[in-house]
Amino acid sequence: MIAIFLKTVPFFAIIALGYISGRTKFFSEEATAYLTKFVFYFALSAMLFRFSSNLSLSDLMDWQFVWAYLAGTTVVYILVSALALFSGKSFEETAIEAQCAVIGNVGFLGIPMLAVLMGEEAIGYVMLGLAVDLLVFGSLVVMIIVGARDGRMSFGILRTLALGLARNPMIVAITLGLLWSAFSIPIPAPLNEFMTLLGSAATPGALFAIGASLASKSAERMQVAGWLSFCKLVLHPLAIAFFALVVFDVTPYAAAVMIAAASLPVAGNIFMIAKHYEVAPQRVSAAILVSTALSILTVSLVMALVAPLYL
Repeated sequence: MIAIFLKTVPFFAIIALGYISGRTKFFSEEATAYLTKFVFYFALSAMLFRFSSNLSLSDLMDWQFVWAYLAGTTVVYILVSALALFSGKSFEETAIEAQCAVIGNVGFLGIPMLAVLMGEEAIGYVMLGLAVDLLVFGSLVVMIIVGARDGRMSFGILRTLALGLARNPMIVAITLGLLWSAFSIPIPAPLNEFMTLLGSAATPGALFAIGASLASKSAERMQVAGWLSFCKLVLHPLAIAFFALVVFDVTPYAAAVMIAAASLPVAGNIFMIAKHYEVAPQRVSAAILVSTALSILTVSLVMALVAPLYL
């Protein structure tokens, strides 16, 4: 446990450095926004393209992994939704809270950290989980919010979802990489060096951006934030572990990556959705802040528990 914790400390130390820089205003909110944009559109995309261009679609697709991840996530999603509706919350609030309970910071924290701690081969499995998050639950939250407000589903919602996915640089980078691999196009040495150099900025840049963005988050509604953090950091990885190790035939290494990815704190993009639709943004802000702070210990614990599966 101590050895694993010491390995994760540098990652959270960079997050802490970003947080301090944001709180002291050394790094302004505008600067954080531009750093986030650089990581999202360039550095992280370069890392994903370089990796996916060396994979084939058959290498990437592991249906046992997909079904286990989808089943575990769905169970937690339904549980949180049922409790939220039972407590009298609206469909819009319920959708946002359920999203907080199952969608982790995979892009900015999971991919860089798990690639270092578990090896680059972990990225393929993380990308599979990310695809499920974006295609299934990322679409579901928008459909529920818009559908609840309009009172019906419409073609416009599907068009909005399709455009959102098409404009997501992570989806674009993975798709282009797989197409590059499918056509067996050799990567020129200068291009490979360019992608390697640019992609290497993803890890420190993403971690620093997470911390700096947390500086603007509030910690109000602590009771709800604590509950959502518990669901994300504890219930979600437990449910994933059950389906990966007991119900479905997932390889030990893939299961370890899946469980570790499920233990990540609440994703920052949920705040953007909540802010855009004006659905409980303060609640989401608090959940992101609390879950990220607690994850310093919980992620290390989970990594230690799954270590026998991948070491």
